[in-house]
Amino acid sequence: MRQQILHHPYVDRLRGYLFGNRVHRGLTFNIALYALLIAIGFVYLQPLLFMFVTSIKSPDDLLNPMVQWVPMQLFLGNYEKAFRVLDYPNTLVTSVVMSVGPALLQTVVASVVGYGLARYRFWGKPIVFLLLLATFIIPPQNTVIPQMLTYRDLGLLGDPLALILPALMGQGFRSAIFILIFYQSYLSLPKVLEESAQLDGASDLRIFLSIAVPSALPAYIVSFIFSTVWYWNETFLTVVFLEGGMTTLPMQLSKFTQAYENLYPPGVVNIFDRLNEAVKMSGTFLNILPLLLMYFILQRWFVESVEMTGITGE
Repeated sequence: MRQQILHHPYVDRLRGYLFGNRVHRGLTFNIALYALLIAIGFVYLQPLLFMFVTSIKSPDDLLNPMVQWVPMQLFLGNYEKAFRVLDYPNTLVTSVVMSVGPALLQTVVASVVGYGLARYRFWGKPIVFLLLLATFIIPPQNTVIPQMLTYRDLGLLGDPLALILPALMGQGFRSAIFILIFYQSYLSLPKVLEESAQLDGASDLRIFLSIAVPSALPAYIVSFIFSTVWYWNETFLTVVFLEGGMTTLPMQLSKFTQAYENLYPPGVVNIFDRLNEAVKMSGTFLNILPLLLMYFILQRWFVESVEMTGITGE
């Protein structure tokens, strides 16, 4: 009798619904999976949520220990102060130009170098790979002094060319990893396509533009996005090479306290205009806002590109 109950069709259906079967996963597995994903997502999103919630707190909410995650009112005065302190319109334009421009040049140059390494045989190719790995492994702090002295002799300090020229020569921020991405992408391209184009009389440049570039579009998207983010977030080298000439958002954010005190002197303003955590969080959120918008706009192409960069051909 007990065995009949255990093997009853309704019991088997309930067991399959809860614990799954060969066709689909069960409810228990789905609950555990989503709980794990929510926990991991919260770990990543908690700093952003805390930053945003703190940035919209009024002075009264900051002083109230009972207010943690839900402010009593929506207060945008912190963003108004941070907007003025960061000189947001000017520094935003400078940041976009000094990150998108070199990133675009670096992506194009890395694709050409990666194609040459993947498709051509020449003497000294292992040495070139060794030098590429050295530029990636050696920290930039070890080479910044020779670079700075060279740029000083060339009159490039404080000039945008200090970032543009290295990107144009394939020596931008972390260029080696982008060259390797394109190298691997072009290796996965079937040689039959290029051989057929050569039989039709296509030149090497035509083959590269018509066959190699379209096939490596995912690598272009991934390299451009990562390069833009790294150029945007790089403060050490940017301060060394551009200090005194141009100011980007991360550079202005690094001296946010000093700029705020210059705009709102401590002995002149009232207690509500003094620097607090909400104003700092507002400035930080304004700094990363363009990157968040870029990701939300390009996330579909970015995810597809990351998946497709792992495809291999014959």
